[in-house]
Amino acid sequence: MKKISILSRLKNAGVIAVVRGKNKEEALNACHAIIKGGLTGIELTFTVPQADQVIKELRACYNDQLNIVIGAGTVLDAITARLAILAGAEYIVSPSFDDETAQLCNLYQIPYLPGCMTITEVSTALKSGVDIVKLFPGSAYGPSIISAFKAPMPQINVMPTGGVNLENMKEWFAEGAVTVGVGGNLLAPVATGDFDKVTEVAQQYAAKMAEIRR
Repeated sequence: MKKISILSRLKNAGVIAVVRGKNKEEALNACHAIIKGGLTGIELTFTVPQADQVIKELRACYNDQLNIVIGAGTVLDAITARLAILAGAEYIVSPSFDDETAQLCNLYQIPYLPGCMTITEVSTALKSGVDIVKLFPGSAYGPSIISAFKAPMPQINVMPTGGVNLENMKEWFAEGAVTVGVGGNLLAPVATGDFDKVTEVAQQYAAKMAEIRR
């Protein structure tokens, strides 16, 4: 039931914020600002120094808020995946599919969302127990690729990441996305330390998500 519960919370979140940062403090501040803005999905990337410690602190901080789901991103191998899971990551996201990582996530009943760009890659991921495929980079295709993929494989669940923004988010969902990953313009104010602006943009994404679900 653990995996099913996490998948449900990922879907309910709707928008997953892909968080990068030049150090631990910056990443933590960005995550707090995003959650303050009303988004409940955080993907803390392992390009952040001490990423496992950031995940551990986030889980401790938001442990009583069951709607908030915190995972690890840019996970390139099973060793990193296990480190993230032991730190408290509730799901694992990779830029590409890795069978060893898929097996490890299955062992821990943790959802694995690998980056896929072709039907062959999607098929390989599904055979390894993947429940949600990360369409990455989404900007290489555009929203219509989801319905194109779903024509021969209607059972797939897709999370586009890269190229999703406030202007086209509704279209991604209309084409069949179960959730979307956003980074770019949501995290842009972090570069200047403007975390209030991050909260403001997060509020815009939360409002857009509420509008889409009406």
